[in-house]
Amino acid sequence: MLRVRDGVPTARPDTLTVEEPLEIRVAGKALSITMRTPGDDFDLAAGFLVGEGVVRAASDVHSIRYCAGATADGGNTYNVLDVVLAPGVAPPDASVERNFYTTSSCGLCGKASLDAVRTTVVWPIGDDPFRTDPATLAALPDELRAAQRVFDRTGGLHAAGLFDADGKLLCLREDVGRHNAVDKVVGWATRDGRLPLSGTVLMVSGRASFELVQKAAMAGIPLLAAVSAPSSLAVDLAAELGLTLVGFLRGTSMNVYTRPDRLRLQPS
Repeated sequence: MLRVRDGVPTARPDTLTVEEPLEIRVAGKALSITMRTPGDDFDLAAGFLVGEGVVRAASDVHSIRYCAGATADGGNTYNVLDVVLAPGVAPPDASVERNFYTTSSCGLCGKASLDAVRTTVVWPIGDDPFRTDPATLAALPDELRAAQRVFDRTGGLHAAGLFDADGKLLCLREDVGRHNAVDKVVGWATRDGRLPLSGTVLMVSGRASFELVQKAAMAGIPLLAAVSAPSSLAVDLAAELGLTLVGFLRGTSMNVYTRPDRLRLQPS
């Protein structure tokens, strides 16, 4: 590429974030196509199905595999996954199927209806007695940034990190899309038999959208923190579900929009 500074051009190489499509199939039937950063694709598929209410535990998934024959010569692009559900697990309802591909920036594109977005939450996160200190939350953005590997080279990836109440990092995933990074974290926890994720914090590098609140709730996470702003719909859903939603988490400052009782605060 050509870098221009003060009108002076300099040719130099650059490292870019990889973005490729991933088609997720269930029992051979296409469910969704999402633009993602390759890597941890099995976690991405499992986490996606948790968010859709199809999968609740590792035992709900029989197998996940890449589909061969994706190219004209019968090769494998590693961009098509087929998930086989365990016997007795219901396939995705037609109402949650994506009508067209999901972009890396919007996990809700193509939803059949807004009603389908409000997936039934399995875990009663409103009853989770989890509590933590503001100082612990304040340290999470730096912990997340320090653990990011690809961002240091490209500057173009979102991150999602799962932490315990003491701020210990349990899992970190990166992706070009915020929702994909969260799906990868939830999928890791699902495949490792950790659901529900009670007593944990999900930290995301961008804003807090409606869908990220839903994904956290579907995994049983009681607190979602973001370095940027939440949407009004995200706040509404968090309040409805009893999830603690923290936004603008920067330095020692933060905005707590719902369930502030989970933070050990000093008297005002």
